[in-house]
Amino acid sequence: MHKILLATIAGLLVTFQPAHAAIPATGADNITAIVSDFDAFNRAQDPIRAAQRGDKEAARIWPDNSPPAVAARKAAYLDFQRRLQALPAAGLADDDELNRELLVDRVGLALDGLAFDEERMPFISGDGFYTTADYAALNTPLDDEAAAEAWIARLEALPAYYAREIENMRRGIRTGMTQPTRTVERAIADVRGQLAQTDDKTPLLAPFRNVSQSFPADRLAALEAQARNVLHTQVRPAQQSLLQFLQHDYLPAARKDIGISSVPQGKEYYAYLARRHTSTAKTPAEIHALGESEVKRIRARMDQVIAQTGFKGTFQEFLGSVRKDPRFYVGAAAYGEKASEVAKRADFAMPKYFGKLPRLSYGVLPMPAGLESSANGYLPGSPEQGVAGMVVYKPWMAEKMPTFGIPAWVLHEGVPGHHHQISLSQELTDLPEFRRADDVTAYVEGWGLYSEYLGEEMGIYRDPYEQFGRLSLEIWRACRLVVDTGMHVMGWSRERAMACLQENSALAPAEIEFEVDRYIAWPGQALAYKVGELKIIELRRRAAEKLGPKFDLRAFHDLVLGAGPMPLDLHEARVERWIAARTVR
Repeated sequence: MHKILLATIAGLLVTFQPAHAAIPATGADNITAIVSDFDAFNRAQDPIRAAQRGDKEAARIWPDNSPPAVAARKAAYLDFQRRLQALPAAGLADDDELNRELLVDRVGLALDGLAFDEERMPFISGDGFYTTADYAALNTPLDDEAAAEAWIARLEALPAYYAREIENMRRGIRTGMTQPTRTVERAIADVRGQLAQTDDKTPLLAPFRNVSQSFPADRLAALEAQARNVLHTQVRPAQQSLLQFLQHDYLPAARKDIGISSVPQGKEYYAYLARRHTSTAKTPAEIHALGESEVKRIRARMDQVIAQTGFKGTFQEFLGSVRKDPRFYVGAAAYGEKASEVAKRADFAMPKYFGKLPRLSYGVLPMPAGLESSANGYLPGSPEQGVAGMVVYKPWMAEKMPTFGIPAWVLHEGVPGHHHQISLSQELTDLPEFRRADDVTAYVEGWGLYSEYLGEEMGIYRDPYEQFGRLSLEIWRACRLVVDTGMHVMGWSRERAMACLQENSALAPAEIEFEVDRYIAWPGQALAYKVGELKIIELRRRAAEKLGPKFDLRAFHDLVLGAGPMPLDLHEARVERWIAARTVR
């Protein structure tokens, strides 16, 4: 999920976690009590997800990143750390031990992040606190009057939410922790766009277009009129104040260098971000070298596929040819139709490669209004709220993107990628909540990229051009390892980063510019894809070699997705236990 989920909103909430008072321990302390308390703590912190699961009170509020809330958050994490350290070192059952290991990792990572005061920079390129409400609206069906009143209460709470984040950004200005100029200019354009939205286009009123048929028409009309009044008298002034702040206060203070290493503690912060997003101990230099190696390997494979097309000429000449060939470009509507067709073929192939399929459906749709600048390609649904998942494309970008890249993209965002993985996690109701909702970037995005790789076996790529499209997207992720580390710790310019993608992939020039700006604003996140994919492929090969004829690919895939997202080292240990258990049979 560029996620998003990242990414999607889930991806953003890793950075923009709200906080309330710590949840006290209940009774005799043990791992079961700690897990229960941690789930309750997360529900209190994350009103977006809590509301999607039916929490009526959470449906009225927004995240809180104010200094008092952050202090309470830190105190809670320290308390969880103390309680985890006090547990006996041995004697836990397998599931309990895994829960303990996951909590130790999550709590330690959160505490390490708090040292950098990330709240000072609450937006990236195309997303941030000012789009949180837009995402929340997508998962807010109004089934009754109480739900409508809760959404109105949320609209009324937006000005205070904006005010808290503006204060955080003021602290960022004072301490030299700001986004670079281009990122701020994108945010300014996004907020301007929000202000220009008419009532029938703004996502903030979208819940009133997604109501139960049994909703009394007169009450619906009255409540919608109330929401419109709040929008115009409270929300719009808050958005206008945010725009003024970004233009007159924040933009002049925007950092001049694109690399995060230019801010105070920047190199240390980037090392932390690399660890957080890859869930490994790899240094930026090691990640950079890995990227260079992968670019070289994939380029060799691309040359083989180009030869299969019958093209005579250099690699750069081939790129120039396909970037100009009209047969590979269609309008936005046709782009969506082609993506939907690929999605259906992928659905048909799934049972051969997976034993367990999610119940929640998904569709291919244009990016919802108001989120045009978002980097997300998948927006998770909600089984509790009856909302399907959405693979989303940008209409304004679609006509510039070659259609031979559609199959790999759909596999990544839909099935067997993000929709499959996230929907299965949502259904693991026997697991603690924190495990179902955890956003371990290397696991989530690594699985998405592995899904593109799996598409070869699934028969999704029908000709050398679509195979080239897959490799073009793969080398794009390999280039990310090079350009992200290059820009943030090695002094690379934006132009040098763009050149890496221009010279090695068939991405459209507009998409390359969009992507590089994303990496500038969201340091470290782009490292996760390749690192995670390579680990999944490594574990699959290891299992196949050790198990021989006992290896079952469907069972392996179900294993990978059967316990929720987790750091790569814990995931590897879980696979090793699975291999050992099958070896002795």
